[in-house]
Amino acid sequence: MAVEVGQEAPDFELKDQQNEVVKLSSFRGDRPVLLVFYPFTFTNVCEGELCRLRDDYSKFTDAGVQVIAVSCDSRHTQRVWAEQQGFQFPVLSDFWPHGAVAKAYGVFNEALGCANRASFLIGKDGIVVDTFASAELGTPREAERYDEALAKLS
Repeated sequence: MAVEVGQEAPDFELKDQQNEVVKLSSFRGDRPVLLVFYPFTFTNVCEGELCRLRDDYSKFTDAGVQVIAVSCDSRHTQRVWAEQQGFQFPVLSDFWPHGAVAKAYGVFNEALGCANRASFLIGKDGIVVDTFASAELGTPREAERYDEALAKLS
């Protein structure tokens, strides 16, 4: 079962594309976090979604929100992709134990061994403010859902 609005977001510690440790709870009391799970690095739909976040990044920074992307791909693959695409936000590897964070959030796809396409907006207090997902792996999340989620922080 996926983590729901009003629940405390499960804490985690993962490495980003630069081999830096990112701990969710380190943002608590400081700023909200938009946690964006995506299935696979170097795929068209995922690239389109993360590039849209990159292109709209000021929308999130202006709202004081830290964007964090997560997939079950290796950190090395994510590093190359993040550098090629110019992502300004951390791209975390949930590679080992495989999918542990995606499982904690209830968005791990056992059949494919990847995270489903799901987003969680987590308030400064560590409580989930909004969550949304696409119906299928091949379908991107609706861009306006990010605006709706950010509006819930006000």
